[in-house]
Amino acid sequence: MKNKVIPNLRIERIAAEGKCVAHHEGKVVFVQNVAPGDLADVRITKGRSSFMEGEAIHFHEYSKDRIEPFCSHFGTCGGCKWQHINYALQKQYKRQQVLDQFTRIAKVDLPEVLPILGSEKTQYYRNKLDFTFSNNRWLTKEEINSGEQFERNALGFHIPKMFDKIIDIEHCYLQGSISNDIRNELREFALQEGLTFFDLRNQVGLLRNLIIRTTSTEESMVIVQFGENDLAGIGKVMAFLHEEFPKITSLQYIVNLKKNETFHDQEVITFRGKDYIEEEMEGLKFRIGPKSFYQTNSEQAYELYKIAREFADLQGNEVVYDLYTGTGTIANFVAKSAKQVIGIEYVEDAIKDARLNSQINGIENTLFYAGDMKDLLNDEFMEGHEKPDVIITDPPRAGMHEDVVRMMLKLNAPKIVYVSCNPATQARDIALLSEKYTVDKVQPVDMFPHTYHVENVVLLTLNK
Repeated sequence: MKNKVIPNLRIERIAAEGKCVAHHEGKVVFVQNVAPGDLADVRITKGRSSFMEGEAIHFHEYSKDRIEPFCSHFGTCGGCKWQHINYALQKQYKRQQVLDQFTRIAKVDLPEVLPILGSEKTQYYRNKLDFTFSNNRWLTKEEINSGEQFERNALGFHIPKMFDKIIDIEHCYLQGSISNDIRNELREFALQEGLTFFDLRNQVGLLRNLIIRTTSTEESMVIVQFGENDLAGIGKVMAFLHEEFPKITSLQYIVNLKKNETFHDQEVITFRGKDYIEEEMEGLKFRIGPKSFYQTNSEQAYELYKIAREFADLQGNEVVYDLYTGTGTIANFVAKSAKQVIGIEYVEDAIKDARLNSQINGIENTLFYAGDMKDLLNDEFMEGHEKPDVIITDPPRAGMHEDVVRMMLKLNAPKIVYVSCNPATQARDIALLSEKYTVDKVQPVDMFPHTYHVENVVLLTLNK
């Protein structure tokens, strides 16, 4: 079937990972960059025994739910894949995604899944973006066919499924403030100065990666990763950023000679300003370092945490366990309503931040521990601590280790508030927890408009 064209295929609905579904001769066909209701000719790109994947090559009818994409990079860049679908329908499908995952995987009795809490901002809502320098810019078909020579250096995002191809970003609608100006002016400066952009295949080049973080308090952190230890070149770049953008609160850099861009094991050097920025929520200050995790949609994170606190319904005398606490954001957010909050997290640097966040906010009823959750949360740990009245858990996309779930069942906490960025693994874990717990509330939250990602908060109560 590969490369075969199926004419007049009606697109039916949105499925997992943002692809849309159609049917042809009894087989499911997954199609990208289309909308439910489109009628299109689809070229098959991949065939399997039970399904096919394809791309639309000609449209006969457009869906009534289509809108004009606002970004010139739509369709090439890997982000914001749902720009062409109106936001009301996006929210509807995200809620349905939660319902489908729980029906298919958890197989538990559900209360009504509440209407999804949409994001007030659908553009410029992110507080952190990572851009990659590359000497191998993605060329359009028109550029290739023209036979002309084009600038190949780029600063932007990876093309989906192509580690060494970067699309040069002119304007990104994900992050506001000074983000676009910093990226564009740094790229122009580097080109004018003849600085080398990183070669992702051969692992050479000075300019490697650019990270921009912003806060609602108008602070900003800029981190440049360099692929060579060229002190003169590094100094030139950092001095340019400092002079052109004096309002940058924290200007830092990293010399990363590894094969990948991760830098949790690398030294971060502060060139100018503080070595952190601060976010604020209900009067609480949260210090964010270069290696700290913080929800990337600050305003919607506040709404998410309010839901978690509401579900916990703390009266002031409870012991709360905050599993996968990260930098202690949820732990510190609910601490004033609890007797004690115990946070556990794998990353030791994050726990240092969590303790610091308690300290700078004058919070004295929190305890934080670093270690692998499945190894730390055990019988020995429980001998030295009070049993939880409420467990709040916010694991990574992979969900919780089965040993952690089994320990939670052993703890018999009256309430569990499960916050998840992946309803599929959340549903899998809740299927195990259903041995003792009932799902009482389900609240989807949209943290990432124009993407298929959805957060979900679930309240589970111990069966009597």
